[in-house]
Amino acid sequence: MSVNSVTLVGRAGRDPEVRYFESGTVVANLTLAVNRRSKEDEPDWFNLEIWGKQAQVAADYVKKGSLIGITGSFKLDTWKDRNTGETRNKPVVRVDRLELLGSRKDSEMSNPQNQSNYSSRQTDEEIPF
Repeated sequence: MSVNSVTLVGRAGRDPEVRYFESGTVVANLTLAVNRRSKEDEPDWFNLEIWGKQAQVAADYVKKGSLIGITGSFKLDTWKDRNTGETRNKPVVRVDRLELLGSRKDSEMSNPQNQSNYSSRQTDEEIPF
């Protein structure tokens, strides 16, 4: 028996990068910072890959700092470096389910119309990711 299942809750490290293909397929890539139990420890960072309708939800609603939960599977992307010819790889979590966990207030704070109120209280430099 084999199981490849990943469940994470954390904050988006950046706005999703979204690509639309001619076939109509959508993919979103972003990073997720997951805090450890001890506040002194640095967060763990994960690369996320989201496809289809879930990717469109990420594109529309997830912004840097958004609290999200995901379930998916681990995969290792492998490719040849164009400059050196070396084999490179990157661990990625392919997301099957995305849950928006932040409150409505959190999403209003990331809305550009309300950004001026928020930015006077907290800057990007104060956010740890």
